[in-house]
Amino acid sequence: MLTFLLIGVAAGALTGVPIGPVNVAVIDAAYRYTFRRGIAVGLGGAVADGFYAGLGVLGVTPVLRNYASVPPILYAVSGIVLLVYGFLTARSQPVKPATNPEDDPAASESVAMRREMWAGFRVGLLLIVLNPAAIVTWVVIMGSMIPPTTTWEGLACTLGVVIGSFVWFALVAYLTTKGKSVLGDKAAWIPRVIGVALMLYAVYLLGKAVKFIVA
Repeated sequence: MLTFLLIGVAAGALTGVPIGPVNVAVIDAAYRYTFRRGIAVGLGGAVADGFYAGLGVLGVTPVLRNYASVPPILYAVSGIVLLVYGFLTARSQPVKPATNPEDDPAASESVAMRREMWAGFRVGLLLIVLNPAAIVTWVVIMGSMIPPTTTWEGLACTLGVVIGSFVWFALVAYLTTKGKSVLGDKAAWIPRVIGVALMLYAVYLLGKAVKFIVA
């Protein structure tokens, strides 16, 4: 059981390294808002990663193999979603700090914190859920890395994916926050560059969809 948990942690951390929508959203949240919001985005993305990884462990592979039209549709939808999100990220600007409780007596700090955390979590969750190509990725990863498992071993592996993904996203949020404090206004180029990179990744996904159709 522990072995499968550790495999999941490794898979979750390693798959977070390439540029992707949640990495971009974590950087955007930590740079334009707060470190706390970046952590919440990462948690939402990690939970969604775990969900798709669980589908991969528990047997979605036959569906993708039996219905050849499914992967190109997933790639195309993901490409369009990420193209729009990358464009919006590249054009984003820092926002003003949230109003302090002293400035707005009707809003308590705890309520503002919960709202911020929930907003960030929702963004991270939806960015993976609305990126259906992720399920293809996780099915391939789980099919190649994970030997045949029992239900409990599969769940342990899925939990490991959540942990590994979250640790990586938390590291990204931390490094972004540190970079913002060191670079100051010069850090404004960070979301722009990553937004452009994300648009290029979206074009790559659309290209894969076209390749599937042509083949």
